This record gives sequence, structure tokens and C-alpha cells, in this order.
Amino acid sequence: MQKIIFIGAGSIAEALIHGWVENNVIQPECVYISNRSNQQRLQQLSSKYGVQKLVGYEQLTGADLIILAVKPKDARLAMDAIKPFIEPNVSILSVLAGISIATIEEHLGERPIARVMPNTSATIGMSASGIAFNKLINDEQHAQYIQMLEAVGIVIEVEEDKLHAVTALSGSGPAYLYYLVEAFERVGAEFGLSKEIVRELMIQTIAGSAEMLKSVNEEPEVLRKKVTSPGGTTEAGIKALEAMAFNDAIANCIRSAENRSRELARGE
Repeated sequence: MQKIIFIGAGSIAEALIHGWVENNVIQPECVYISNRSNQQRLQQLSSKYGVQKLVGYEQLTGADLIILAVKPKDARLAMDAIKPFIEPNVSILSVLAGISIATIEEHLGERPIARVMPNTSATIGMSASGIAFNKLINDEQHAQYIQMLEAVGIVIEVEEDKLHAVTALSGSGPAYLYYLVEAFERVGAEFGLSKEIVRELMIQTIAGSAEMLKSVNEEPEVLRKKVTSPGGTTEAGIKALEAMAFNDAIANCIRSAENRSRELARGE
């Protein structure tokens, strides 16, 4: 691709740019970035990655791919703003949480459209992405978008309606894990451990646990029970989590995020 244009320059846009440029998937001079008003942000990304700033929507002419990466609340206005400048057969890759293919078609017309929900771990090539396609995506485009996303992690094709759940689970998932580490750091301080020590311990613990899940072919419940000796420290901690309705809290977290994605799809 010779011309890829990002409409929006937030965290997900930067994560994809970083991953693609770092892995030589896309040459930075082929990438153009824009946002509504923050020129300082555009200059920062341009200096950091060597990408081009979009001077005006007239530069949308000749685009091979347009990536929608604005905040969901701004999506409809952004699409209406670019519609007069995009050519009829240009394909769209949307990373907008909750904004359906039907809504994109309503604002930008029928054209090849893929919806993907990556996460910010694309920055280090470890995103977990879900993707859905409309009927106008051809085999070449399908393969190309899968390849682009595999360059920054794993990608799983799902029915579009399931992207709400993907958004709640893996799209938002890094934030939940960072929130958990924040909690560990706070309680570690109560025992006189520095933030640096707690963070080092927890990074390795999370990385090791993830690798165990990936490598040993055992259910999470089995692995948990192997750590949980009767009458031991882990059992005491698990009982405290159960007393605080930990499973219900996690379920409510995911359901709330999934529901919000559906609200965004309705324009709420």
C-alpha cells in the first residue's frame, strides 16, 4: 500500500503505527495522520515515527486504505466530514469501538469495510484483535488485513455482533490488568515494599502465568488449584476474593463494557 490515512491519532492509532513501522509492515512515508484539532499530537507522532501529517482532506484522494480511529462519540461527524473527499472504491478499516459496519455504510456509502478491535499491546507486537468484514471485502483484501494485524499480534475473525464482547474482553482488557497492578502496588506499599519491587514481581508473575496458560494445555481452574494448598496462603487469598464476590465483579465489568459498546452502536 502506498497511501494509508488515519482519521484520528489516539492511542490505538499510535499502537498500530508503532507496530507496523517497527516490524517493517508499512513504510512510514506511506502513512498519513490527522485529527480534529491537536496539531501538537500530530507533530509528536510525525517526529517519532516519520509519518506524514494530513494537511487537508483533499489529500484523501489516492488513498489505498482509510483507517477510522477517532473517539466513537466523534465518529459520525468525522465520517460526514471526509465523505466528499474519498473515492468510491477506497476500503475502510475501522477501529471504532461500537460503531457498526451498517453505520459506516450509512455515512460513507457501500464499499469494502473491515471492523477490527485491537488493543494497545499492538505497540509491542502483542495485540489480541477481533475482526469482522462486510460482503464487499474481496479475498485479497481479507488476506491483507489479516496479515497486517498478525504483524502486531494475534487476530481472530468473528461475526460482527461478537465484536462487542471482543471489545469488552481484549480491547479493554489491558486497562483491567493495569488497574490490577495498581492495586497490587498500593497494598504492597502497606507492607513496606517499594512500587518498583512490587511492579517487577507482578510483571514476572503475570508474564509467567500467561505463558503457563499458553504452554501447558491445562485449564485455568486446574492451574489455580495446583497453587492453592489446603489451609495455605493462596487459599486464604482466594477465600477473601470469594467473600468480596470477585467473580461477580469481573462479570459486571465485562458486561458493562459490552453494553457500552452496544450503546455506542446506537449512537447513545
